[in-house]
Amino acid sequence: MAAHRKPRQRSAGGTTARTAATIALAGAATATGFDGTGHAEPQLTPAQVKAKVDKLYQEAEVATEKYNGAKEKAKTAETRLATLQDEAARRTEKLNSAREALGSMAAAQYRDGGLDPALHLALSSDPDRYLEGAEFVERAGTRQASSVASVRKQLREIEQLRGAAHIELTSLTSRRTELGKHKTTITGKLDSARRLLSRLTAEERARITESDPARASRTSTGVRDGLTAPGPATAQAPNSRAAAAVSYAYSKLGSPYVWGATGPDAFDCSGLIQAAYRSAGISLPRTTYAQIGAGQRVSRSELLPGDLVFFYSGISHVGLYVGNGRMVHAPNPSAPVREAPISEMPFAGATRVV
Repeated sequence: MAAHRKPRQRSAGGTTARTAATIALAGAATATGFDGTGHAEPQLTPAQVKAKVDKLYQEAEVATEKYNGAKEKAKTAETRLATLQDEAARRTEKLNSAREALGSMAAAQYRDGGLDPALHLALSSDPDRYLEGAEFVERAGTRQASSVASVRKQLREIEQLRGAAHIELTSLTSRRTELGKHKTTITGKLDSARRLLSRLTAEERARITESDPARASRTSTGVRDGLTAPGPATAQAPNSRAAAAVSYAYSKLGSPYVWGATGPDAFDCSGLIQAAYRSAGISLPRTTYAQIGAGQRVSRSELLPGDLVFFYSGISHVGLYVGNGRMVHAPNPSAPVREAPISEMPFAGATRVV
C-alpha cells in the first residue's frame, strides 16, 4: 500500500524569494546586454562612443538628404497643384460666361415661340425683310452650335485639369508621408547620438568631436597654419564664381549645423554648398545625390578651390574644396561649419561647377 503523503506547502516567503531572484537575474541579463538594448554602453571607451556617434550621424545624414529630396519634390508638387487649381478656376469662370451666353440665346428662342419658318413668312408684312432675318437666324444658329461645341471642349479641359490636380494631390500626400518617415529616422538617430555623448565628460566630448584641431577657427588676421584664408584659395579658383562660393563658405565658419537648413544662419552639408553657389549666382540642386551631377566630374588629383567634394559610398556628404587637401563643410550637429581635411571621411568623388 502506497504511503499517503501530504502535499508540500509552499511558503509565501519562498515564492517571494524566488520572484526576487528571477527579477534580479532579469536585471543582470539586461545589464549585460542580453536583450540587445545596449545598456552596457556606459562602459564604452570614448573612442568606442565616437565610433558609434559617427555612425549615427552618418546614418542621420543619409536620411537628411532623402528628406531634402522629398521636400523638394513636395514643393514642386505643391506648385504644380496650385497652378492647376488656378487654371481650372480661370477655365471655369470662362465656361460660366459661355453658359450664360447660351442661356440668353435659348431664352430668345423661347420668347419667339419657335414658329414654323413658312408661317413666319406668310404672316410677315414684309417678306423681303423676313427672308433677310431668316438668313441672320441661320447664321446665329451656326454660331450657337459653335458656342455649344466650345462649352463642351471647355468642360473636357476642366475635367482634365481636375484629374491632373488629383494626381498632384496624391503625389503631395505621398511626399508628406515620406517626409514624416525621414524626419522620424533623423530625430531618432540624433537622439541616440546625444544620449551616447551625454555619458561622457565635457572634456571627453570635446576631444572626440574635435576631429580636426586646426579647423576653421581663424585668428583675427585670417591666418591658419600658414595659409591665409580665403585669399590664396580664391586666387587659385578656376573662375570668379568658384572664388565667390569659397569666400561665402569661409564667411559662414562657425555657423551651426541644422538638418534641412540652407542658411543664411544655419546649414546642413548640401545646404551650405547650395547657399555658397547661390551667392555666386548659380543655382545648384538641393541634395548631394543631385549635386554630384551638377557639373564636370574631376579626379582627386585635379581638385581646385570651389570644387564640390563628396564622401561615403552613398554620396551622403559634401564639402567645398578650398585647397591644400582641405574643405569647408557642415559636419554634423556636434560641430559647426568648419574647415577640415578631406581625408577625414571616405572620398567618393568630386565635381567642378561650370
